[in-house]
Amino acid sequence: MAFPLFDLTGRRALVTGSSQGIGYALACGLAEHGAAIVLNGRDRSKLASAASSLKEADHDVAVSDFDVTDPDAVKRGVDAIERDIGPIDILINNAGMQFRTPLEDFPAERWEQLLRTNVSSVFYVGQAVARHMIARGGGKIINIASVQSELARPGIAPYTASKGAVRNLTRGMCTDWAKYGLQVNAIAPGYFKTPLNQALVDSQEFTSWLEKRTPAARWGEVEELVGSAVFLASRASSFVNGHTLYVDGGITTSL
Repeated sequence: MAFPLFDLTGRRALVTGSSQGIGYALACGLAEHGAAIVLNGRDRSKLASAASSLKEADHDVAVSDFDVTDPDAVKRGVDAIERDIGPIDILINNAGMQFRTPLEDFPAERWEQLLRTNVSSVFYVGQAVARHMIARGGGKIINIASVQSELARPGIAPYTASKGAVRNLTRGMCTDWAKYGLQVNAIAPGYFKTPLNQALVDSQEFTSWLEKRTPAARWGEVEELVGSAVFLASRASSFVNGHTLYVDGGITTSL
């Protein structure tokens, strides 16, 4: 191994929302650096397809399809992984959703759904996994935040609120759990080509705006998030804690 600080051999990573998009790309990236992977999502067919692709590349992969918005299901799912598959050394809280509409028209039920998916799931899964990590004296938790943890755009105020909460929950997790040997950090992606953003990718008007607004002048590719995840999951980041790493082509640095 040319860079042993980044070697994840012998580690197991649970990645929520990992049947496609950013979650799948991060699962693949961690697997390529030696980690065993547990994929999580609610669509069993998509999970099976994602797992098959990883297995074809000779990676160690398992699947767990518990609902991250249900605290009881989370506890059962995490305990089952620990008991039947093996200890979770790395957690990536990636599951999330988006719903776009003017704030004055935003349905209350969508608000509740978005908060459950984007914030409560981070708490539920993070807590369930951390209890095992604390007993072992170490572990890595990576929460997926967003440039919307720092910025806002019309039509997505609840999403912005949820990702701001993820950023501060990351700080809170660090404050409570660092003393037990856990490192808890966040990655805040900018605008990436994902199924969640497909409507924006397909809009020439939005893409033109984004290219002018972003110093890098383009959309991000999900593979460009892998290096950050590997860094935060590995020994290379052993004294990095409570940090939010923006991977955004510079959009948060300029007007």
